[in-house]
Amino acid sequence: MLITRLSFRILDMEKVFIFDFDGVLADTRELMLRHAEAVCAQLGRPCRATAADLEALDPMNFTELGRKLGIPEEQVEEFTRRNIELFAAVQEPLAIFPGMADALAHLSALGRTAVVTSNGVQVVRKFLAHHGLGEYVELLLGQEDPGTRAEKIACLAGALGAPGSAVYVIGDSVSDIRAARQAGVRSVAVTWGHQSKAKLLSLAPDHLVERPAALLDIFREDDKLVTHN
Repeated sequence: MLITRLSFRILDMEKVFIFDFDGVLADTRELMLRHAEAVCAQLGRPCRATAADLEALDPMNFTELGRKLGIPEEQVEEFTRRNIELFAAVQEPLAIFPGMADALAHLSALGRTAVVTSNGVQVVRKFLAHHGLGEYVELLLGQEDPGTRAEKIACLAGALGAPGSAVYVIGDSVSDIRAARQAGVRSVAVTWGHQSKAKLLSLAPDHLVERPAALLDIFREDDKLVTHN
């Protein structure tokens, strides 16, 4: 097989993998809904939070969830703060999706990894430490860090990658796909998170996977496509 010099250069490019947290690494859907209901009650706005509310969110974050559940604008910031505090106070380890620990470990051997999240940094660090994954994540930006999701992705990509690096954002929502596009990087949508396959496909991600192990297949396939150019 003839491989051009350009192909060699692309194959040698370092990959950067930027993971969303809730719905990609951590299985937090039920906890997120339970916390949202508790905070709504605390703020005098009793509600019933459902998976359909998460499905409808764009962007996917606590602020938009509060608005979706009827929290008035002047209380939305407080809604977000209290939800993150509840996550930080959870004593039991947050569940990891089956297969994600192995996938993250293998991907860290293929490139450099980071996490961008609308949750708190403390929550993510505690999760990574419990599951023995701290060594695989080099950088982390959370809700408390300034900037839009796209700006944070661009910041992480610039910090971890070299010019021309292949950067992938791995997320479970349409807002992850849009933020990746705005940051000029590739999007990988996963179907085990908070939003459905149909909703994710509506924004035409670069890749869509239905199980963690398939993440590795994507990057092998990308390399194969390059060698055939």
